[in-house]
Amino acid sequence: MTSPHNDSEPQGHQHAHSHSHGPAAPVSGHLRKVIAAVLIPFAAAVVVGLVVLWPGGAPAHERTGVGFDRQTQQGKVVNVGKVDCADVNASQIPVSSETSPPTGEPAGGDHLCEKATVEVTSGQDKGRTFIEVVQPDAPRQLRKGQGVVVAYAPDAPHDLQYSVTDVNRKFPLLLLAGIFALVVVAVGRMRGVMALVALALSFAVLTLFILPAILQGSNPLVVAVVGAGAIMLIALYICHGLTARTSVAVIGTLISLLLIGLLGSLFIGWASLSGNTDDNTGLIHGLYPHIDMSGLLLAGVIIGSLGVLDDVTVTQTSAVWELHQADPTMSAKELYRAGIRIGRDHIASVVNTLVLAYAGAALPLLLLFSIAQSSMGTVANSELVAEEIVRTLIGSIGLVASVPVTTALAALVVSADRTGLAADSGAPAPVRSGRGRRRRAKA
Repeated sequence: MTSPHNDSEPQGHQHAHSHSHGPAAPVSGHLRKVIAAVLIPFAAAVVVGLVVLWPGGAPAHERTGVGFDRQTQQGKVVNVGKVDCADVNASQIPVSSETSPPTGEPAGGDHLCEKATVEVTSGQDKGRTFIEVVQPDAPRQLRKGQGVVVAYAPDAPHDLQYSVTDVNRKFPLLLLAGIFALVVVAVGRMRGVMALVALALSFAVLTLFILPAILQGSNPLVVAVVGAGAIMLIALYICHGLTARTSVAVIGTLISLLLIGLLGSLFIGWASLSGNTDDNTGLIHGLYPHIDMSGLLLAGVIIGSLGVLDDVTVTQTSAVWELHQADPTMSAKELYRAGIRIGRDHIASVVNTLVLAYAGAALPLLLLFSIAQSSMGTVANSELVAEEIVRTLIGSIGLVASVPVTTALAALVVSADRTGLAADSGAPAPVRSGRGRRRRAKA
């Protein structure tokens, strides 16, 4: 016959084992207070930052008519015909790389151009039509019934005020977004729904706070830190719940973001990166000369790293929690060693993903350097490529550092809470020694 004491030990063991198949057990009240003491001041600082820096909308400015700063309306191609390019008035042919004839060939001759009649479908000139001539070698051809975006130049002659600037892609983009949402909800179920909610709120913080605040003249780095903090708190807690596990991931993400900010500030200044490297950044600097472009570059590094950091820290925290659930006798050191082995695989895949993502975005630029037959040293030293190198390496350092930091935090929290969990559950703490296991087996 087994003694009552011996009966209680297997029950305690069964209770600990049952947690490995369910949700994470709550931590003790003491640890909740410790975690709250760290996160509540940070969350309060984020809220204060949002209130103080809230822009109330982007500042108004006069349209320059350059690039994205043009006035645009919606349009529709109502008719397309063929016309000899030689018979078309040159003033009707837009002068651009898309419509210019091939090198060595005259404009016109035996080439047939498209003569499209486009109707403006929005704005004060709704119903007005104009002619758009497209060269046969232009990469973008027009077809009847196609939706287009038209640019409006009020100071131009009447017949040249409107021109086609792009194709209307709203429907395929909305359809693709709908498919994405359906797939996320179908696979993730309620977690998928919460992920979409978090995505919408993160986008709202970006468009309603971060971008207008920078345009208003606030320090881009401060705005990025406050905005990234808000996005981090919103996304992680909505997607993963208000738990100690999520809080550890938040702290690990915060520490990694601070490291990225420090390294970014150091190396962007040391490498003399101005952040003003292309037509778009040049236009921003021309419209808002008070914006610190190098600070804007650093803000982009922080926000760009946040999404991948969330993934790494949540994965590492969950891995340590599950290891503890599977074997509650593991010490903090054992949990860290097991978790870091998982983290090393994650590091290899995430860093490779980040580097390839930046390389893919800069592929046209890299092709231009290849055409120019520039050496790798010359390519890397150019500011355009140096920005991407600094962005990639700083983000990767932050990602790599987040693995041991988050793993150590999670291991310390769950191991320190082992006694508290047993006390909260009413079961004795598991016995770690081999002798204790043998006594239970014999009983």
